[in-house]
Amino acid sequence: MTNIPSGTIEIDGLRIQANHGVETQETIVGNTFEVSVKLRFDAEHAMRTDRIDLTLNYADIVALVREEMKFPSKLLEHVVFRIYQNITHRYTQVSGGEISVYKLNPPIPAELNRVGFTFRW
Repeated sequence: MTNIPSGTIEIDGLRIQANHGVETQETIVGNTFEVSVKLRFDAEHAMRTDRIDLTLNYADIVALVREEMKFPSKLLEHVVFRIYQNITHRYTQVSGGEISVYKLNPPIPAELNRVGFTFRW
């Protein structure tokens, strides 16, 4: 069995204004969200050839995330799943990863940094 050199592309802390949440006010006013994405893929050809078409494009992934964040959802779990579906449909070479979406100002009477959901596969 050969060991395939895998790599991970990371986008960390992408901030986006969006309208996700259970409360009516959240869907009207919105909130600031932070999205982080880690995508594992076979990086051998990109590493050996220095060809951009053999890797994952950061800008395209950011655009995909921004597009999915435009559509309001009640649950962060639903938002994350839509992002996952969009990325894995577009980039079939992704073999695993992690997507996190955090709400930075949740309507909770507590002092905290953020709340969120992470999906790993």
